[in-house]
Amino acid sequence: MNNKTIEKLPYRLGTGIVVFNADGKVLMGERRDFPGSWQFPQGGIDAGEEPWAGAQRELYEEVGIAPDKISLLAESADWLTYDFPDGATGHPIYGKHIGQKQKWFAVRFLGTDADIKLDAHHAPEFARTEWKNLSDAPDLIVAFKKDLYRQLVKEFSPLVSRL
Repeated sequence: MNNKTIEKLPYRLGTGIVVFNADGKVLMGERRDFPGSWQFPQGGIDAGEEPWAGAQRELYEEVGIAPDKISLLAESADWLTYDFPDGATGHPIYGKHIGQKQKWFAVRFLGTDADIKLDAHHAPEFARTEWKNLSDAPDLIVAFKKDLYRQLVKEFSPLVSRL
């Protein structure tokens, strides 16, 4: 794709969710398609869907956590973006979008680890989950999402003292 083509591509609207446990750790999933790469639950917003509803849906689809097992702590002040790397392939959204524009939410997890079910959706995205320190998240994500994760750490770190 040349630069003129890329400039015309839109961002895909999406949402993401940072799940905090009572110890202030965050839930991250190791991607099946990128072993060793960890991320927060995230995904596209369906047509007509509000970002918060999309975040709850994605949370259930990716890690099996039902909406009654979370409480909303915060919403990102702005929509955050990242661009796909040059030559990205392997996913239907590559080639149709320059990247993703996402609204992020922070939630408190009200359940137990037994409420986390990676097989809740027909196509599991994560191989496993672990509770991690929020400050470590940018070091665990694929390179093209690191800046967005640094923004999440900056914005949501003050929440840890409230848990």
